[in-house]
Amino acid sequence: MAQSKQSVYDFTVKDAKGQEVDLSQYRGKVLLIVNVASQCGFTNSNYPELITLYQKYKYKGLEILAFPSNQFKGQEPGSNEEIQEFACTRFKAEYPIFAKVDVNGKNAEPLYDFLRSSEGGLLGDSIKWNFTKFLVDKEGKVVDRYAPTTTPLSIEKDIKKLLGVA
Repeated sequence: MAQSKQSVYDFTVKDAKGQEVDLSQYRGKVLLIVNVASQCGFTNSNYPELITLYQKYKYKGLEILAFPSNQFKGQEPGSNEEIQEFACTRFKAEYPIFAKVDVNGKNAEPLYDFLRSSEGGLLGDSIKWNFTKFLVDKEGKVVDRYAPTTTPLSIEKDIKKLLGVA
């Protein structure tokens, strides 16, 4: 039996080009993990605010990890290349945008199974919509989960606390 995963750092995910990315490379950073979509009602507010947070705190130890998902009303229909183009050109995203994943169900990305069970109330509490956000501390533990309606800038105080910045 595989050893159970203890932190986000125990996972490997795929980037938009299909290359394996070991999340242990983010050890010691505060992570904001978000499932994104390009055709969601929250897209035009969330992407700019995520970029604002990233630009403000990336040199203080924040990393934003974006995982496109097409599980909510088909709002992320594009290929990985199209998603990258959209996020990086239209919104100037500088943070990593990974390969498109399922965040719920039997084919869910294992990282998302871990996130949901860490901070979901009932085991496997499903993700309700695009732009659900998980805040992860420097030890790779999930410390909070935010609804899609929670704006990225409204969680700035929680990020600052984990980063230890005033």
